Amino acid sequence: MMTEISLNILDIAENSTSAGADLVTITVTVDTEEDRLTAEIKDNGCGMTEEQAENVTDPFFTTRTTRKVGLGIPFFKYAAESTGGSFCIESIRGKGTTVTAVFTLSHIDRMPLGDMNSTIETLITCHPDTDFLYTYSYNGRSFQLDTRQFKEILGGIPLDTPEVAAYIREYLSENKTETDGGAVI
Repeated sequence: MMTEISLNILDIAENSTSAGADLVTITVTVDTEEDRLTAEIKDNGCGMTEEQAENVTDPFFTTRTTRKVGLGIPFFKYAAESTGGSFCIESIRGKGTTVTAVFTLSHIDRMPLGDMNSTIETLITCHPDTDFLYTYSYNGRSFQLDTRQFKEILGGIPLDTPEVAAYIREYLSENKTETDGGAVI
């Protein structure tokens, strides 16, 4: 099992890029008053058939031919539900997939959110042809990173250029701290 929610999000987003998505939307919402942490990963990839969507939480079901098990989604589902939260996956063939995991924030079994900044930076620099829209919200305050805007401003300079990657890292760090005051979640 993955030890941080951010690693689960990374795994799901990697599935999205493998499914041919050219836009992956990742939203993390922390609401301490409601005692909820919600992670949503939405893509415009190839989607799944109804049968695949029904079976995707079974660890012995996978569409991969390189191995016979797929543990990422089942573990993510288990992690959310073990905190009294919920898990939902919706997919339409040819349109994309949305995965939503809701965690009870204060539950003793909730794994930490982890380093979302590194997760987002890794996704952006490892998949420069995929656009990512990341929104982080904490008690009603939020910030957003949209690679489409970065690409427009940079005018053809690749997002995986070391200087651009360093800027993205700094942008994420400064905005997270401004949004949540440095809270460890």
